[in-house]
Amino acid sequence: MNTELHRLARGADLEAQAQAPLRLRFGLACVRRVRHLLESPEAIEGLDTLEAFLDGRVSPEALAQAVQQMAVVAGSHPGSRSLDGAAHAAVSATYAVSQAVAGRALQAAAYAAYATVYAYGGYAVTDPEAFAEEFAWQVSAFRALSEDGSGLAAPAG
Repeated sequence: MNTELHRLARGADLEAQAQAPLRLRFGLACVRRVRHLLESPEAIEGLDTLEAFLDGRVSPEALAQAVQQMAVVAGSHPGSRSLDGAAHAAVSATYAVSQAVAGRALQAAAYAAYATVYAYGGYAVTDPEAFAEEFAWQVSAFRALSEDGSGLAAPAG
């Protein structure tokens, strides 16, 4: 768990209704970083719908439909049949999108961090240090978004 991120979220009252835009923006910022790990066209579409909603290009109804579809897509991912962690990364990235679209930013961040670490290899998830870089990025991105709210943190390069 990203303890510092959770502390910041409590301080920002992230679960308050008024913070819905921040939850969506932060969730999007996190899942943008794992977009390259998504295998399902439907998951990519869900991510694109969230971005379009935040840009004002799709309706709340379209976002609500994406929430429902992403729950099905994430729940039906075939999972990993290999030992290298790559498919686990895709599963976690898909769940990250599902959580982000639904406005569950902290859960999206957690799944995105797991996806990033799983992409190194399945062995890495047992090493807390493997999460340090992603957790630090998440804290920085959350601070930036909650302080100025002017836009999205830059995706990983």
